[in-house]
Amino acid sequence: MMNCSQAPGFILLGLSSNPEKWQPLFGIFLVLYLLGLLGNLLLLLAIGADVHLHTPMYFFLSQLSFVDLCFITTTAPKMLEALWTGDGSISFSGCLTQLYFFAVFADMDNLLLAVMAIDRYAAICHPLLYPLLMTPCRCRVLVSGSWGVAHCVSLTHILLLSQLYFHTNQEIPHFFCDFGPLLLLSCSDAHLNESLMMALAGVLGISALLCIVSSYGCIFYAVAKVPSAQGKRKALATCSSHLSVVLLFYSTVFATYLKPPSSSHSSQEVVAAVMYTLVTPTLNPFIYSLRNKDVKSSLRRILNMVKSQD
Repeated sequence: MMNCSQAPGFILLGLSSNPEKWQPLFGIFLVLYLLGLLGNLLLLLAIGADVHLHTPMYFFLSQLSFVDLCFITTTAPKMLEALWTGDGSISFSGCLTQLYFFAVFADMDNLLLAVMAIDRYAAICHPLLYPLLMTPCRCRVLVSGSWGVAHCVSLTHILLLSQLYFHTNQEIPHFFCDFGPLLLLSCSDAHLNESLMMALAGVLGISALLCIVSSYGCIFYAVAKVPSAQGKRKALATCSSHLSVVLLFYSTVFATYLKPPSSSHSSQEVVAAVMYTLVTPTLNPFIYSLRNKDVKSSLRRILNMVKSQD
């Protein structure tokens, strides 16, 4: 325990150890970050400014955009700072703070995708009861409950991590503080942390995924009974954007976390982490807006209002 501390400093190694690649990577990820901010802010503005979009589906979509906005802001600024200055140092408290909010927003993404699947199930399978099933009060309860669960799970992990001892001045082979690389640097017995992490991630991840799969199973069954091809296309059109986001999110998350947290961390997992922490939150608003006539018309009205004021 002589070379261990309960509040050490860490060094984030980032995306590349080659200094010649830092500036090109900085440019690429700065553009990606700004696109993510712009896309999610525009989607929030479009939904908030148009009363026709004040429905349960768009309420959940606005929550997803807000979460994605916060998600990319949790990791991207520190990564950009390290690429620009070449200094990836981060304090123990800064590392835990970043990890806390990273876990909150990752869990919220997971839970909101499940809530949105439930909303689509209610809309397609029970259209006549939909206004009674998805009332504003119930929508707020679903979102508030998701926030509560996400914060409780994240706080549990951080409190347990704060009790561990870590090797001093250690390098983290990642561009942000993540559970797996951090546990590898622990001097203490981290079996409790790892077991609890796997259990909570399994419960949250599998329950949300089962909810999504079962909802879409019922949706596809209901759509199959629709007699006209046009009716089937119309029903599935409201789900296509959500399905695209679900596939993108879970494929990258599974590529990163479908293993024990303390196992070795490879460069492929860093690439997968870039996908779900930066690329997916950036693409989400564009996936939803490009395939949605209501959102596009709302954005056009906002742009016309801005032009008329000029």
